[in-house]
Amino acid sequence: MEQGIKSLKHFCAPFGSAKFLTIINTAAFCPAEIPNFAASLETIPSLTMKQQFDPKRNYEVTRKAVGYIERKQATQADYDRIGFMSGLEVHQQLNTKQKLFCRCPAGVFQKPDEFDAELIRHMRPTLSELGEYDGTALMEFKTRKEIVYRISNKTACTYDVDDTPPFPLNREALKIAIGVSVLSKLKIVGEVHITRKQYLDGSIPTGFQRTAIIGVEGEIQLKNKKVRLIQLSLEEDSCREVSDIGHVRIYRTDRLGMPLIETVTYPDFTNPAEVKEGADYIRFLNRSSGKVRQGIGSTRADVNVSCRGGTRVEIKGVAHTSWMPELTHNEAFRQWALIQIKELVLKSVKDPASWKLSSKEVSLKEIRIELPSIHKANKSTRICIVNLPMFRGVLSHFTQPGRMFADEISERLKVIACIEEPNMIHSEMLEDMARDKVWVKVRSLLGGREEDAQLIFWGPEADIKTAVETIEERCRMALTGVPNETRKSFEDGTTIFERVLPGADRMYPDTDSAPIPLEDEVIENLRKNLPPDICDRFAQLTDWGVPQDTFTFLLKYNLVPLIEKCCSDLDISPKFCATLLGHSLKHLHGKFATLLLFRNDMIFELLKYIMKRGLDLAIAGKMLRVLYEHPKMDFDSILVTLGYKEIPKEEILAKLPFLVKKYKETRLSDDNAAGHRWIMGNLHQLALGNISLRELNEHINL
Repeated sequence: MEQGIKSLKHFCAPFGSAKFLTIINTAAFCPAEIPNFAASLETIPSLTMKQQFDPKRNYEVTRKAVGYIERKQATQADYDRIGFMSGLEVHQQLNTKQKLFCRCPAGVFQKPDEFDAELIRHMRPTLSELGEYDGTALMEFKTRKEIVYRISNKTACTYDVDDTPPFPLNREALKIAIGVSVLSKLKIVGEVHITRKQYLDGSIPTGFQRTAIIGVEGEIQLKNKKVRLIQLSLEEDSCREVSDIGHVRIYRTDRLGMPLIETVTYPDFTNPAEVKEGADYIRFLNRSSGKVRQGIGSTRADVNVSCRGGTRVEIKGVAHTSWMPELTHNEAFRQWALIQIKELVLKSVKDPASWKLSSKEVSLKEIRIELPSIHKANKSTRICIVNLPMFRGVLSHFTQPGRMFADEISERLKVIACIEEPNMIHSEMLEDMARDKVWVKVRSLLGGREEDAQLIFWGPEADIKTAVETIEERCRMALTGVPNETRKSFEDGTTIFERVLPGADRMYPDTDSAPIPLEDEVIENLRKNLPPDICDRFAQLTDWGVPQDTFTFLLKYNLVPLIEKCCSDLDISPKFCATLLGHSLKHLHGKFATLLLFRNDMIFELLKYIMKRGLDLAIAGKMLRVLYEHPKMDFDSILVTLGYKEIPKEEILAKLPFLVKKYKETRLSDDNAAGHRWIMGNLHQLALGNISLRELNEHINL
C-alpha cells in the first residue's frame, strides 16, 4: 500500500529509527491502535508501507476504544462517564367499547388475510403552520411507498379511511384519561384541544394522528427517586403492519382509531435499570385503574436515549419492559461510538462541507465479482460501486454488539431506497465476500486512495439514485455525530434504523374538532374513586409479607383488588392469596396459552366454594390448574377430576402410627427428613383438601 506516513516520530522516538521502520512495515499494523494516529501524520515520501488492513482487529480495537462493556458488568460510573440519559413515552390502550373518533367497536381484531376490501394510498408531505416540512415526512415521501390497507367491515368505517370527518371525542375514553392523569399527579388542562400529529409512514390513512393533551407536569415515585412527567395525552391508535417489502407496505385497520393514552417522562433516568423500573411503574399505574386493555400490543413504549455529545434517539414500540435495559445500554454506547467515529474522520477530513463520495454503475464482468445474491437478481438490477474518501477504518468500526458502521448504511438503503437486504458488500467486511483484487479494481475505477473505503451495492434501476443519495447523506452525518432518528428494537438488545425522528413541525391544530371544556366537578368526582398509588401498593404487599417475586405479576395484572376482596369477604390470608396468584397463576400463564374464557374473578368464586365446603385451602392450587385449562367446568367436577375423597381429619391422622412403624422397620438411614417425605408421599392424596400438609407433617413423630 502506497501511503504517505503521518509523523510517527513522537510515537517511535523512544525506540529509535530501526524500530520505526519495523513498526511501519509490520503486515498486521492497525492505525487505530496508535493514539492520535490520524492527527499526527506527516508525509514521508522516502518510505513505502505495505499495510494489510484487518477489519476484525479494527472492530475489536474500536470496541475497546469506545469503552463498551456488557450491561451486567456496567456500573453507574460507566453510565456517568458517557452521560447516559433516557426518557419514556408509554402508550396504553384503553378498554372502551368504541373507538376514539368513530363508533366502530374497539378491541375486535382480524387475521392478516381476513378483510373485505383493500385501499391503496400514496402519502405526500404538507406544510406546517410555519410553512415548513417535517423531516420525517420528507424521508417517507422519498421512499415512494405504496400503502395498502386491508379493511374489514366489522372493524372500520369511512372515518378510518379519511372519507368522513371525526365524530365527537369518545367521552368514556376522556374520563379514563383524566382519571389516570390525576393518579399520575398531573395538572389537568382547563380545555381539551385536539391537534394533528403528522405520520407519513402510512400507519394512519389520514396521514396524521388526532391527539389531545389531558394533563401536564406530574411525577411518579420510584424506589430511590422521583421521575418527572411532561404530559399525558389521549390519542388514536395506528394500523397494524402486515408486511413491508420493497415499495409496498401493507396494514390492517382493526386497531386503527382505538383510544390510547401516552405518558411522557422527562429524561430523568440515569441508567438502564431505572428505565425498566419507570416503565413498569407507569404500566402498573395505568392498569390499576382497571380500565385499560391487557395482552400483547396493548402496552407499548418508545424509549428515548442519548449520551453526552449525542442527541435524542427514539427506540420505537418496545413491547416488553424486560428488553429495555439491554436496548438503552447498547443505544447509549452506539451513540458514544458514533461520536468517536466523528472525531476519527474529522482528523482526516479538513473541510466537511466539501466531502463527497464518488460512484459508478458497473457490470459483473467489469469488476469480476462472484456473489450469489447478485447473480440471482433480475434483469432490472443494477450494480453500483462507491468510494468513500477518508473512510478507511470507519465501515468496520464498532457500533453495537455484532454490528458496525457499515450496517448503518445498509439499514438506510433498506428503509429509504427500499432495497431489500442483503443489499451491499464493502471493503471492510469481517467475512471476506470479495477478493482483495476486486477492491483494488473498484478503487482504481473510482480514483480512490488507500485511506478511502469502498462498497458495492445493487438494486432496481429506479432506486439507484436514491440509494447513492442515502449513502452520501449517512456518511455526511458521520461527520456531525449522532443523527436524530427512530430505531426498531430486537430482543437481543440491538436496534436498526426505522425513520428520521419527527420534529415539532409535524404538529398543528385539528380544525374539525371543537375544544372541550373540563368541569372541575367532573375531575373531583373522578379523583374520589381512584385506586392507591403504585408506591402505596408496594408498601401494602410488603406489609402483608407477600414474596417479592410476586410483586410484578400482581401489579401487572392488577390483582391486588382481588386479594383485598378475598381477604374482606372470605377472611383468607392476603399472603396466601398473593402467593396463589403470584406463583400458581403466573406458572399457568407461562405454561399455557392465555384462554379467553378464563377470568380472574373466577378465582374468587373458586376460593368461596372451597371455604363453603370446608376444604383445606391447599387444594386451591390443584383446582386452579384444572379451572384454568377448563373454564367451563363446575367445581364439583374439578374435585372428581382430581380424585378428591372427603375423609375426616382424624381418620388420616390415625394412619400415621402404622406408617411410622413401617418406615422404621425398612429405613436404610437415620435421616428423619427422608422419613417425613416418605410418609407425606403416602398420605398426600388423602390429605388433599382434608387437612393441611403442614399440620399433617407436624403430627409425624419419628
